[in-house]
Amino acid sequence: MHASWFQVAGEAEIPSPALVVHLDRVEANLREMLRIAGGPARLRPHVKTHKLPQIVRRQAELGITKAKCATIAEAEMAATNGAEDVLLAYQPVGPGARRIVELAARYPGCRFSCLADDAGAVRVLSAAHAASAMAGPLDVLIDLDVGQRRSGIAPGAAAVDLAKLIAASAGLRFGGLHAYDGHLGITDLAERTQACEAAFVPVWELERALVATGIAVPRIVAGGTPTFPILAGRAGLELSPGTCVFWDAGYGKKFPDMAFLPAAVLLARVVSKPTADRLCLDLGHKAVASEMPAPRVVFLDLPDAVAVAHNEEHLVVETPHAVERSVGDIVHAIPWHVCPTVALHQEAWVADGGKITGRWQVTARARRLEF
Repeated sequence: MHASWFQVAGEAEIPSPALVVHLDRVEANLREMLRIAGGPARLRPHVKTHKLPQIVRRQAELGITKAKCATIAEAEMAATNGAEDVLLAYQPVGPGARRIVELAARYPGCRFSCLADDAGAVRVLSAAHAASAMAGPLDVLIDLDVGQRRSGIAPGAAAVDLAKLIAASAGLRFGGLHAYDGHLGITDLAERTQACEAAFVPVWELERALVATGIAVPRIVAGGTPTFPILAGRAGLELSPGTCVFWDAGYGKKFPDMAFLPAAVLLARVVSKPTADRLCLDLGHKAVASEMPAPRVVFLDLPDAVAVAHNEEHLVVETPHAVERSVGDIVHAIPWHVCPTVALHQEAWVADGGKITGRWQVTARARRLEF
């Protein structure tokens, strides 16, 4: 019997650094998503966090058949593993316009859609459709900027004009609105709720304006994990959380109001003991997302460890308990940001029932699958 949930039989044979996915916790997180949403029909989970066919298939078994993706490879992976309705939450540019319509033509049993915030991009999509073998229209949703200032068009008159252009473009169909509020990472739930409600007021106003001009709004895809429970309270939305499937240390600290469980663990080993209070671990930039300042991981069995250096293959930490550790010892950690961490790993080791049961290829970490 292992003392802690993150220690499992068989881990001694896992080469480090490694990503270990705990299926019982993934299942608990999926069930919590369903509880918050009130059922599978409202969910369009983002697959960027896990990138795994097995999780898409499990979601489909639970009735979750819509998916949101960041790349065409993710879209292809989702479509071939049980998703029936796939949104590329990205504006296709360059060869991307051709590739999304080719993907839709290749898998006619799946409904595909994408985003646009630019008239020129809409025209390119229309031309790509005309040159493709896609039988029906491609749904195009308008990407709205609700405050993040990363992508999207402001809700307003220009968005109405863009909807009219999409609706009038050969091969395209206006598919609705998409609004991601990634800037609303506010810890206090009351403040987050207030900010979320304010951010989406222009979206509801735009919906009314479109309907008033005779343009139906088939769907509104809204939010990410931080505002998922808030937006779930409004009927008629498709909800697109992603991180909560695996959860991570960053969201765990910022959003204590949510009941999701860390389900993806990094397994590392002590590879050197350079000083009496230092441990060098094989958990470098290639194994854990390093796009943000430390801490980039939270150690489950070295809670007082402080990172002092992070390099390509090494993470050096200081801890008064270094003397208790030997070279070769296993250390477990939760990544601060799990989504880009998963993308660094070619495979995930699967833990179920307190033991390692197999390996899954992280299929959609690739930029390109079959085409």
